[in-house]
Amino acid sequence: MLAYSTYSEAGGVGKTTTAANLAVAHARAGLKPLVVPLDPQDGDLSRLFGVDDRRTESVDNLVRHMIRRPKGDFEDLIRTVEGVDLIPEHNMLSDLAEYLQREKEQAEAMGEAFGVHAQLLRVLREAGVPDRYDVLICDPPATEGPHLYNAINATRSLVIPIEPSAKGQAAVEGLEELVAGFEDQLDVEVGVLAAIPMGFKNTRDQRSILEAIDYPIPEVIGERASLMEGCWMQQCSAFEYVREHRERRRDYELETLAQFDRLARHLEREVGLEAPNPPEPGDVDHEVMTA
Repeated sequence: MLAYSTYSEAGGVGKTTTAANLAVAHARAGLKPLVVPLDPQDGDLSRLFGVDDRRTESVDNLVRHMIRRPKGDFEDLIRTVEGVDLIPEHNMLSDLAEYLQREKEQAEAMGEAFGVHAQLLRVLREAGVPDRYDVLICDPPATEGPHLYNAINATRSLVIPIEPSAKGQAAVEGLEELVAGFEDQLDVEVGVLAAIPMGFKNTRDQRSILEAIDYPIPEVIGERASLMEGCWMQQCSAFEYVREHRERRRDYELETLAQFDRLARHLEREVGLEAPNPPEPGDVDHEVMTA
């Protein structure tokens, strides 16, 4: 199974839209992806896909499963949008650290172990996710804490959208230190599958910044603010937005969709995963056929 977390220390880089569009790109090729967003903020992946309608209700949610207090089966948490299975975020994520610490203290009082950063991994394994899905994508918040650590522990690989600026370069350097510390703390190896420059304008400074990044850069995505804002307005992926909400298909936007398709193929190849029905990159009318 291909598993990765989209992460960027800097906000506003396009982390969540990258996760959403890569998930749809995997699904377009006939693979079965599961997306686990973990951001407690309202502008999250559940909002992007229009499945955040129950986040304030007293319903079963991922946090309850992580603290061993589920109200139902894991399968009942899942919503399907654009061929992608998704576990919607819930407001309980805002207090995830407190819930996990409380459960840890209760477990230790009973002589039991409870790893606060291993609970997402436990939930996914107990639900059979590695056997049922081809791709797992986690979308944690940018800040350090149990949301990020659980995501990294569950996926062990990162895809990093970056701003091609000095600020973005500093964020990548900070990530290296974070990953090294996490590897030491949990005794796991964390790899970087790709860095994805977003909003590239091909200036000399930007080119020099890209040359200094040590991670693979399979695609460089240009400034696409209008396309991405349209996705948020219509609550859909860029593929759906261009297909259903653009009166005229713009060549540069089709090329951006092709880049997400090519990125998905790159990530799949990194783990030897072969998509059964890959589209011509950027073909928004490609018929999705699941394996």
